[in-house]
Amino acid sequence: MREYLVTLLLAAALCYVITPFVRSWAIKVGAVAQIRTRDVHTTPTPRWGGLAMWIAMALTFAMVNHLSLVGKSFGRESLGIFLAATLLVAIGLVDDRFELDALTKLAGQALAAGILLLFGIQVLWLPINGVITLPPSIGQLVTVMIVLVTINAVNFIDGLDGLAAGIVAISGAAFFAFAYLLAVVYGFSRAGAPSLITAVIIGVCIGFLPHNAHPAKIFMGDSGSMFLGLLLAASAITLTGQIDPNAISAEKLGPTLLPLMLPFAVLAIPLIDLFSAIIRRLRAGQSPFSSDKEHMHHRILRAGNTHLRTTLIMYLWTATIAFPVVVSAFEPLWVAAIVAGAMLAFTLYYSKSGVLVNDKQPK
Repeated sequence: MREYLVTLLLAAALCYVITPFVRSWAIKVGAVAQIRTRDVHTTPTPRWGGLAMWIAMALTFAMVNHLSLVGKSFGRESLGIFLAATLLVAIGLVDDRFELDALTKLAGQALAAGILLLFGIQVLWLPINGVITLPPSIGQLVTVMIVLVTINAVNFIDGLDGLAAGIVAISGAAFFAFAYLLAVVYGFSRAGAPSLITAVIIGVCIGFLPHNAHPAKIFMGDSGSMFLGLLLAASAITLTGQIDPNAISAEKLGPTLLPLMLPFAVLAIPLIDLFSAIIRRLRAGQSPFSSDKEHMHHRILRAGNTHLRTTLIMYLWTATIAFPVVVSAFEPLWVAAIVAGAMLAFTLYYSKSGVLVNDKQPK
């Protein structure tokens, strides 16, 4: 655990230090988000936060590669994840500067998923009526779909200062807790790509947040959102490859299901926003890739919440869904229910109290 904590803190420190230099470079080359009708920010803001995250990740890998435990996490899978993430960051940098069309970005995301497949990172089984081993072609298709959905869920939620970075940090923390506890409880190797990648995810998000919190000095851009989405998806898929589902008894079905379900649980808020936006736009006769101001965070803002409070509400909802799901894998359901109830009560109270206070203020 100490080596993963060192990895997390190192990634956070590097990202924090590197981000101002990347910000200056983004301004020089014109990678700046101008004001659009759907945007919440009111001043042009540089992008390319994803580049700072990628540099921090690369330097962190180079430094922790020699640690006794974490060093064992580096292998074919970690290399594949790094190369796929590098491709997406490169595509994102171009998009942040020149505004690529949606289909081009989707093709790049599919290509990144293809790199994962080349390095043996794919879904091998599904917990359906027990455990079903998937034919390679089906497993590859499921893998690509998980990667595409996760990337675009993170991309869609990146609409407020600090929102995506905070939600991904919370999601990464929940996933790291699950991966590490699974290794401890069931005797799997504690040195693996999922724990390494999620530790880095948490670190780069924490290091980036001080620069991205409202009012943001820099945006992560598509280079950052696609980068983080890919790392989350790859961590989940890699974890399934390390688990022998038959080694976990039928009485403990939770740990068998969660490697595939947890990414969707921890990203429940972005996923709900993603699919509701697609349905909303198709009903309106628009392209699902078009933009609007009807995202979840837009509606919370219009309810009378400040920018910061809206972000915190979204954080709380993410944690309220993610952490009880992790608890349910290792504790009785009644324990998970108590945790979920307590977190839900606090989240509802916090979400409602801000609106009540604002309603009482003179207008």
